[in-house]
Amino acid sequence: MKLYNTGSRKVEDFTPLKKDKISFYSCGPTVYDKPTIGNWASFIRYDILSRALRMDGYELDWIMNITDVGHLVSDADEGEDKLEKTARRESKTAWQIAEHYSRYFIDGLDYFNISIPKKNIVRATDYIDQQIELVKKLESGGHTYETSDGVYFDSTTFADYGKMARLDLSGQKGGARVGLGEKKHATDFALWKFSPKDKKRDMEWDSPWGKGFPGWHLECSAIALSELGETIDIHAGGIEHIPVHHTNEIAQSESATHKILAKFWVHNNHLQIDGQKISKSLGNGYTLEDLSSKGFNGLDFRMFVLGSNYRNESNFTWEILTEAKQKRIELQAAADLRYQTKGKLKADLQKLKRDITEAFDDNLNTSLAMSVLNSFVQSVSNGFDYDENEFMNFLDWLDNLLGLELLDSKDITAGQMELIKERNLARQDKDWARADRIRGELLKESIALKDTDEETLWYRTN
Repeated sequence: MKLYNTGSRKVEDFTPLKKDKISFYSCGPTVYDKPTIGNWASFIRYDILSRALRMDGYELDWIMNITDVGHLVSDADEGEDKLEKTARRESKTAWQIAEHYSRYFIDGLDYFNISIPKKNIVRATDYIDQQIELVKKLESGGHTYETSDGVYFDSTTFADYGKMARLDLSGQKGGARVGLGEKKHATDFALWKFSPKDKKRDMEWDSPWGKGFPGWHLECSAIALSELGETIDIHAGGIEHIPVHHTNEIAQSESATHKILAKFWVHNNHLQIDGQKISKSLGNGYTLEDLSSKGFNGLDFRMFVLGSNYRNESNFTWEILTEAKQKRIELQAAADLRYQTKGKLKADLQKLKRDITEAFDDNLNTSLAMSVLNSFVQSVSNGFDYDENEFMNFLDWLDNLLGLELLDSKDITAGQMELIKERNLARQDKDWARADRIRGELLKESIALKDTDEETLWYRTN
């Protein structure tokens, strides 16, 4: 496989640290609200990468964090914790908000068929001790200083600070006021924030520096080091993480271990809605409930994501999603031919598999892979002559790669099959009214029919 490595700004051959096992860390959600479809598109892309790696024969150790504390409303280490803000708005505790939206997120993984094991989704609040130990290690190495509002990482103590993001540090100004304290340099960031002296926070812990809570960036480093080791194969996230979050992760991790944090950095681009950025002010922060209310499901949206390249900015419209849904239905119809009479067209499934594999291995070129697959679907839309074992093996392979649950569909019922036979008899008798009536009955059960020269094929409409 070849992947674009943000660290080197070029496509490189991917080779794992270990022969058969890959350590993979992807940034998860901050659980203060429902994720938008832009967030879900990112998580689906991480899943696509994980499936492609497994396709190539690798065992995958994939960890994703849930940020349930410490993510302030500003990247400048000031403002309110996002969970505390939601808790105040909804008259709940931060712990209740974290639990509610964590469960919502985990349920959403099933909705979009994202394959990360549930046990590999870990919460920042379960790694407080590890985060404190990491700060202590950075402190002993001379990388920290304390202000009245927290413990900060001194970015000037890490020679390569900002290297991945290509930051121009010469233009950064120091002495900027942050919350209750003062940073020495604009690029310094909070490792541990002190609780306010005049009120008790819902989430706070004792530490060697005082009662408080971890900074947002700290959790990913502590979790990755604890679960995957000092150097991992792949770290994934959105491009918005490059200049601040991932830059700070690299600085604190590598200052503590003196080893590179990740061999490959894989970043996906943004999703726009109708050509505009997703924002509350525009009211376009669609959720999975919005998808469902308009008659779509998680697999339709997954099909939409597969149709674009992860490195390009993609655009969402309801019309484009409708097209993606239709393509998914057509692909499902091709998979359901396994239940039906064979036609005359012979498909080279081995070549199709090779072409799709090559596309995925070429920096996750999913749009090319789906174009190749769409050509196959169109060519077999009237049925084709196939070897049953070969076709089932291909569908199983394709299902594992795309995550579209192609093999979850069942054959039509005996009653539905009988209706199709009755309709064929009606057509032979030229009783078109009866034939149309039966077609309508089946359509109410989400079964549509397609008449070919040799037979009548059925397919599902949802």
